[in-house]
Amino acid sequence: MTGLANARGAGIPENGWYSRDALDGLIREAVSGALGQPSLGIATGDRVLVKPNWVYHMNRSGGGTECLVTHPEFVLSALRLVMEGRPGSVVIGDAPVQGCVWDSLVTPELLGRIAEAAGGSQVDVIDFRRTIMCGERLDSGLDNDARPEDRFVLFDLGSDSLLEPVSDPPGRFRVTMYDPDLISLRHLPGRHQYLISREALEADLILNLPKLKTHRKAGITGALKNLVGLNGNKEFLPHHRKGGSGTGGDCYPGRSFLKSLAEDLLDASNRRIGRPFFSPLILGVRAALELQRLLHGEAEIDGGWSGNDTVWRTVLDIDRIALYGRTDGTMADVPQRRIVSLTDALVCGQGDGPMLPDPLPLGFVTCSDNQVDADVLHCRLMGFDPAHIPMVREAGSAFRWPLRTGGGITECPGPLEGVMSARAVPPCGWGILEGGGA
Repeated sequence: MTGLANARGAGIPENGWYSRDALDGLIREAVSGALGQPSLGIATGDRVLVKPNWVYHMNRSGGGTECLVTHPEFVLSALRLVMEGRPGSVVIGDAPVQGCVWDSLVTPELLGRIAEAAGGSQVDVIDFRRTIMCGERLDSGLDNDARPEDRFVLFDLGSDSLLEPVSDPPGRFRVTMYDPDLISLRHLPGRHQYLISREALEADLILNLPKLKTHRKAGITGALKNLVGLNGNKEFLPHHRKGGSGTGGDCYPGRSFLKSLAEDLLDASNRRIGRPFFSPLILGVRAALELQRLLHGEAEIDGGWSGNDTVWRTVLDIDRIALYGRTDGTMADVPQRRIVSLTDALVCGQGDGPMLPDPLPLGFVTCSDNQVDADVLHCRLMGFDPAHIPMVREAGSAFRWPLRTGGGITECPGPLEGVMSARAVPPCGWGILEGGGA
């Protein structure tokens, strides 16, 4: 089931969307629509993980953080609702990108307000990352053991991974700005490993708090994509495959000598992060891409386009582990916990998301007890056809450990009559979304 609360329909002015009174009311309305009650159904003693979108501490587009991360007031309002159920433990956590300055995002002021919202109960706020940049630049090196490995559980989905059909030949999976040799150890034919925070697997309820945005690689980031932050090492997360579509990869369309050269130089530099020759190799990458840009008008090599056939597979693998995974690293045949998605779709991100979005004031809060249905609704609200976004289109498929029974894409859950959706600006490379279809 899904629920939808409309701030505009409730007569709340845009500058008041993130006020405490407005949020408390909107969240309860959305939760009631999805769960049939104005509470999350938490039983006394339940263990709860709250998972916001805390991808980065600043928006270099100049668009502000309201369209970048789950708004702090949204997190606080959701936490107040959680505490009403008298849970046994509450953790708030995420794994941002390696360059995120955690203390600039999770400030002492926010921590104080979290403690206040907890009403005297303990709430742990945890950075799930194991790899963190030591300075402001990659050439300053990495802390590769920022969080103990025993706080994670290793899963290997093997041939049941959705990455298996695209894993041969091995060695092509990539994550931009991470060592390609490390990811090649984790993902190859017959082996597909993920490192999931133990807190997620110990939870009775994962309260997923996405920020609705566009995403260069996945089309959108919402309920499904947000759970990728449960994984502690980005080196376990294939985002694309090296090479253009003309040579068997999905990093960019077709084939290109200069892009291929830039990819090779980038691989060499990523193998030397924090070591000599890293910076000269990065300069070589930039030179090759600048020549590509001058000759052809674009020079993207990060898998940011609608032909990316890798990242959606990674996302759905993580979602399946979040739902069916046990604390011993095995997968059960039945769900092991509830996942409820409560989405901050008030000020959304459009354009060059997820890291450089521009604001799109939509004015919605959504709730769903099913990740797939939630993102179908999110696509419709942004004016996108979910059939054009592989992550959403494939999420209802009949693979092992399904995310939704019934198969295929559902019609938009809940009536949208009288609700004004917007035609969001899609990411570069996603022109297929410009036709809408909502």
